[in-house]
Amino acid sequence: MICGFSALRVEDVVTRAGTAKGTLFAHFGDKEGLLAVIIGDDLTGMLDGLMDGPAPRDVADLCSMLSPMRAYAGTDRTIFDLMLRYSGATGAHSDTQIAAFFDGQIKVFGDWIADLQVRGLVRNDQPPQVLAEGIQAFFNYVLSVWFCMQPSPNETPAPALEPYIKAWLEPSQS
Repeated sequence: MICGFSALRVEDVVTRAGTAKGTLFAHFGDKEGLLAVIIGDDLTGMLDGLMDGPAPRDVADLCSMLSPMRAYAGTDRTIFDLMLRYSGATGAHSDTQIAAFFDGQIKVFGDWIADLQVRGLVRNDQPPQVLAEGIQAFFNYVLSVWFCMQPSPNETPAPALEPYIKAWLEPSQS
């Protein structure tokens, strides 16, 4: 029984698939390549759900809409590590589903923020894409700190993210 991506063993995969290690390596390069495809599929499904769903009504609603991604990335450090490694941010692995997810996420967040800007619910002194990239950066920052803290299984990173997003998006009071 495999418990999470970090416990995945190549031997278990090839045995269950009824194939040889060489076949796995020919298709995916290595264990990380296989996991990147699996994680990319999962993230693509989440992004599709965000695109098909309603836009957030306000910043609090936007924060709650991040919950599935936060829960997914926060369940296993391997998921988060591969998300960052395959995000395309470093220039390596820029043609993966994970990199496409990050690009798509910026587009969705940017569209949501543009709508919230029109309604005066978020700051409008920056373009929506810049604010969307900030949300993504805070998301990654909070999860990085989360995994460094070695949380107990009952804790979640949810309370740490919302204050950053709210402060980042809040309209200026000038």
